[in-house]
Amino acid sequence: MPRPRTRRQQLIQLANYPLDWVEERSGIIGGVKYFLFRKVPSDIGWWHTLGSATLTAFLVQVLTGVILAMYYRPDPDSAYESIQRITNDITLGWLVRGMHRWGASVFIILMFFHMARVFLFGAYRYPRELNWIVGVLILATGMFEGFTGYLLPWDQTSYWASVVGININGTAPFLGPFLAQFLRGGAEIGVDTLPRFYALHMLALPGALIALIGLHLYLVVRLGVSTNPWTEEHEPTAPPPVGRSGLTRPSSRGVTK
Repeated sequence: MPRPRTRRQQLIQLANYPLDWVEERSGIIGGVKYFLFRKVPSDIGWWHTLGSATLTAFLVQVLTGVILAMYYRPDPDSAYESIQRITNDITLGWLVRGMHRWGASVFIILMFFHMARVFLFGAYRYPRELNWIVGVLILATGMFEGFTGYLLPWDQTSYWASVVGININGTAPFLGPFLAQFLRGGAEIGVDTLPRFYALHMLALPGALIALIGLHLYLVVRLGVSTNPWTEEHEPTAPPPVGRSGLTRPSSRGVTK
């Protein structure tokens, strides 16, 4: 005869019910557990935490950016005043704005440190070449995100710095003039420039960054964390010489095996 369940067991079952419901229909709980508790090489150290630190900095930027967007006005006539209101009148607005402003530099610096670690440790080689390319795209998109956010205070410093940045982009061959005109929203910086930078900074570029970071994390989980190059556990850095025939490794035509 089964023993009656205790109150603790009933509470545990009640708490696990929504998790079991989501897991049965999506499998997301198992995926999160695999991501958090997967096996990693035994020789990893603090250098391998630069990627997680960069992700944390990005999440801080997302959170503080959402809060700032609630009070910011992307209009040339009121953008500067909204920044002053955030800094001086909104509760802890100075803290949120400071975290977002300086956090952008921290995010980019951590990306450079992370990529330097990957390069020096040889973690960009087989089979992680694609993840290295995705990381380079994240770096370029993150720097462009910082560039578009620099104009939003709409003061003298941000205005003339954006003028210099747009003119530098305009000197690129072929696409430079078109890129400069797209960023300005016309022949020169005007009333359409600020809303365009705001749309890029709040919608287009964050969406691209989230997609690229998601792909980057998927490849990290799929391929695993690389080992240090000076340990015995170091893995091969070249693909196996013999591969299957097919679209990527076609065999000679007219030859039967």
